[in-house]
Amino acid sequence: MSSKRAMKQAQKQAYAKHRSNITNNRFQKKKLNFSIKKKKT
Repeated sequence: MSSKRAMKQAQKQAYAKHRSNITNNRFQKKKLNFSIKKKKT
């Protein structure tokens, strides 16, 4: 029972990490573009 719970929790954590990575990458790209535009001016 406890091992099943641990597996579920590990999957949830991995999925949450995966989701946050996607959002972080998206925001980092926007930030990079923004900073590049700032430097040019």
